[in-house]
Amino acid sequence: MADKKMVESITSMDTDFAQWYTDVVRKAELADYSGVKGCMIIRPYGYAIWENIQKDLDRRFKELGHENVYMPLLIPESLLQKEKDHVEGFAPECAWVTVGGENELSERLCIRPTSETLFCEHFRNVIHSYRDLPKLYNQWVNVVRWEKTTRPFLRTSEFLWQEGHTMHATEEEARKETLTMLKVYEDFFLETLAIPAVVGRKTEKEKFAGAMETYTIEPMMHNGVALQGGTSHYFGDGFARAYDITFTDRDNKVKYPHQTSWGVSTRMIGAIIMAHGDDNGLILPPKVAPIQVVLIPVQMQKPGVLEKTAEVADKLRRAGIRVKLDDSDNSPGWKFSEYEMKGVPVRLELGPRDIENNSCVLVSRVSRAKTFASLDNVVSEVETMLASVQEELVHRVRENVASKTSTAANYDEFLDCAANRPGFIKAMWCGDSACEDKLKDVTGGVKSRCIPFNEEKISDVCVCCGRPAKHMVIWGRQY
Repeated sequence: MADKKMVESITSMDTDFAQWYTDVVRKAELADYSGVKGCMIIRPYGYAIWENIQKDLDRRFKELGHENVYMPLLIPESLLQKEKDHVEGFAPECAWVTVGGENELSERLCIRPTSETLFCEHFRNVIHSYRDLPKLYNQWVNVVRWEKTTRPFLRTSEFLWQEGHTMHATEEEARKETLTMLKVYEDFFLETLAIPAVVGRKTEKEKFAGAMETYTIEPMMHNGVALQGGTSHYFGDGFARAYDITFTDRDNKVKYPHQTSWGVSTRMIGAIIMAHGDDNGLILPPKVAPIQVVLIPVQMQKPGVLEKTAEVADKLRRAGIRVKLDDSDNSPGWKFSEYEMKGVPVRLELGPRDIENNSCVLVSRVSRAKTFASLDNVVSEVETMLASVQEELVHRVRENVASKTSTAANYDEFLDCAANRPGFIKAMWCGDSACEDKLKDVTGGVKSRCIPFNEEKISDVCVCCGRPAKHMVIWGRQY
């Protein structure tokens, strides 16, 4: 009965995917709405997922030599104005501070939507010689972008992210950094979030404001809609020239350094929900799950059951596994439903009969398969099931992407795919942004996601205008 009630409390994803998403966010206690429209409260369970994401990525960044810094929250308007394309790109989303205390400010201050300008101001003061390069910086902060339409984790006015900002002596070094960090994101999505994704370069129309090139990782959600998972940008020396950042090179000539930036945000939690979840709620990849194994004592009022469960929990904890022993007075059935809804990868059940047999029951959140495991080998058995959960999640996402990727060789096929087949569309493109605009307009929102690194030749002509094609593009709707 408890299982049935829990399922009914979450809208079916096939009935209303948007409502299903909201139900999962609220009922799994990931986030709540705040008194400020568009700003969310990240609850402890949701924030614990973010902490695990942060810990994993931070390790990857530092292994490559990056250092964490902190830049101010506020940006003077005059500083923001120095890079024309950049400020124009962010102007509609900027939030401004105009009053300090009881006095009107002499200059407006922008609440950071991103921090390129602040880093540039700092780099100008600390970079003088080739010996000062490269500068490999990253910061973990909040940013504000005044969004018109918001949804928890996916698009909020304030969100958490990391933004890497680096300066290099040469174009070659900066371009290498741009692609290296994109690969870090690709590996992280696959190895940690269990989400394989398309990677490639954004078109000129879709690139970051002020960038020469923008690269992106584009995972597909369960319903076929894309989510921009993370981006890495090559700026060339445009920002350096705008902010007068120079260095004396080995040849004693004064030069402009080459710059990159790259970032991912709390929208990755939205990606986890929508790529892996089901009608019973969350399914969390083991490496970011706050609780990897929940232990449920069955008939815990009987002598020895609670003590033995605590002993097993301690054994798993000492092996580095994140565990929770639920010894509350709720029924086992309620607990099964609760932790299934919260996406805990593995459930361990232990009752009097199991103790007699020196065993326990392990249940996978993904397959719901039950395994009887010896208590003598419980650590290795749990580790094996956690690994199988990870593999199954990757397999399921790959199958979903494959089943929801179509190919269009001409305009009519493209319109048919856009109208009747949710997911990605592979189609050729001439390179003209006017064709991007037209396809977006006639399909009601299908946009270029990226030019993938591994392009296929579907035809010789653009799917929109029929002129010679330059690239194959992955197209799709987005969050």
